[in-house]
Amino acid sequence: MGRYKKNVIHNRIYKLLAVFTFVFILLLLRLYWIQVKDHDLLYLEALKQRGKEIELYPARGVIYDRNLIPLTNRKRVNILLTLKDNIMKDDSLKKFLLNNTSLDYLEFEKRLREANDIVEIPLKDLNFIKNGWKNVLINQKTLRYDDNNILSHVIGYINKSENRGESGIERVYDDVLRNVKKEDVLFVELDEKNNLFHDVSFNVNKREASMEPNGVKLTIDYHIQKIVEDILDRSNLNGAVIVSEIKEGKIRALASRPNFQQADIDQYFDRNDMALYNKGIQVAYPPGSLFKLVVLAAVLEESLEVLDKIFYCNGYERVGNITINCNNRDGHGYINIKEAFSKSCNSAFIQLGRTLGGEKIIKMARKLGLGDKVNIGLLEEVEGNLPEGDELHGPAIGNISIGQGSIEATPLQISNMMSIVANGGVRTGLTIIEGITNHDGYMIKGNMRDAPKRVLSEEIAKLLKEFLVEVVENGTARNMDLDEVGGAGGKTGSAQAILNRKETIHGWFSGFYPKDDPKYVITVLIEEGYSGSTSAAPIFEDIAKEIEKINR
Repeated sequence: MGRYKKNVIHNRIYKLLAVFTFVFILLLLRLYWIQVKDHDLLYLEALKQRGKEIELYPARGVIYDRNLIPLTNRKRVNILLTLKDNIMKDDSLKKFLLNNTSLDYLEFEKRLREANDIVEIPLKDLNFIKNGWKNVLINQKTLRYDDNNILSHVIGYINKSENRGESGIERVYDDVLRNVKKEDVLFVELDEKNNLFHDVSFNVNKREASMEPNGVKLTIDYHIQKIVEDILDRSNLNGAVIVSEIKEGKIRALASRPNFQQADIDQYFDRNDMALYNKGIQVAYPPGSLFKLVVLAAVLEESLEVLDKIFYCNGYERVGNITINCNNRDGHGYINIKEAFSKSCNSAFIQLGRTLGGEKIIKMARKLGLGDKVNIGLLEEVEGNLPEGDELHGPAIGNISIGQGSIEATPLQISNMMSIVANGGVRTGLTIIEGITNHDGYMIKGNMRDAPKRVLSEEIAKLLKEFLVEVVENGTARNMDLDEVGGAGGKTGSAQAILNRKETIHGWFSGFYPKDDPKYVITVLIEEGYSGSTSAAPIFEDIAKEIEKINR
């Protein structure tokens, strides 16, 4: 009996030791986890309680071009971090910063005034930092936007305080672009007197491979976009330019002028130059003589007999009690349809419009995509305007026939129309979105698009292309020299409009190149250009030649 009792006691002791050992091992594992695995996390949480967090990398995903060239998060700058009081009390430090920052005096003072404690100042040079300055930290920061603001109207801008996209791609894909974990964050620890501790600042720079969607890839080609923007800036012209590839229907460049600084948009809200508007998609203009392409397509679809018809232009045309002048006030005299189109004769096209009627013209306009959004992937796109009802009858046919009156189209819609013709009558649609990517640009979800659709017969599309080539070779755009790019076809336009409550004339040119098996459509709209042949066509020529250089 005693022996049995002794064995029971021993068994209980062994079990108790096993339990204690197991608990001890668990405590050791937990201590290891806290001390090693969770060290950084716990240290950061402690720093958050007594320190300041400085983001060194934007809390938004990257927007890429077609070749995965970053269009955002690409510029790095050196920054100096110090306490506001240090600058206020140390004149030498303040003088140094004013001489070595990229900020002007007013921007510097504004940043100093609005800072609570730690001030962040971008530096131009690090060579003159004094070792004697205390409580100064130097680090490198990645900016969301750079000074060039390439593709600014397409990318858009954000509300900095809320990290929310307000326009462009930033707005459309806000949820995707915000789907990022903070990386490259600097925590600056302060003591009880609010002095910076140099030796306990802490960087978090962890980027893990992930298939989370947080980037956007565009169809834009950075190099073509740069060409377009440089040419517009050198010309000092306002308006819009769109470059698209015909077969794929992908936009390679979209620029609007005047440009704006994405990092500082407040200064643009009270201006009247519409700098924040993407004029390629967000503003509709009278198309002027470009609309004659619609009239011509409607006439050819009605009957090819018009090709043998002769018109007479005496320099003007009376429609009811309205007189509309031709671009040649002396008149073109007797002229056939091809000559009338290449020389942009108003009289001949008003005569055509009267015969055809407004309804058929507007029906063709809608078939070619006018009056509806193209839906390239940006929310700011507008529909333009086409007349309807009573606006199609009476003297209005005069304005309809030459693209004036209430007819309005965006440069994007004009590009879409020209692409249909250049593509043999097949509408592919245009897009600026390639798809959604992960942080490294790997495609996660491609952009879904409608199937191509034929809207013009091959025969009519071929005739329209021949007429457009005639404009460049012998018509209103004959001053262009495009032999080195394989020739081109296109149409000029000069449209009467109102800009800033004043009457003006905008210049258009939209066309394709090369003339045989065309690859690109380029549409140029120049505000206050007065004549498409003198203001817009030269821009087309310069862009086509520069694109051809980089494609060789």
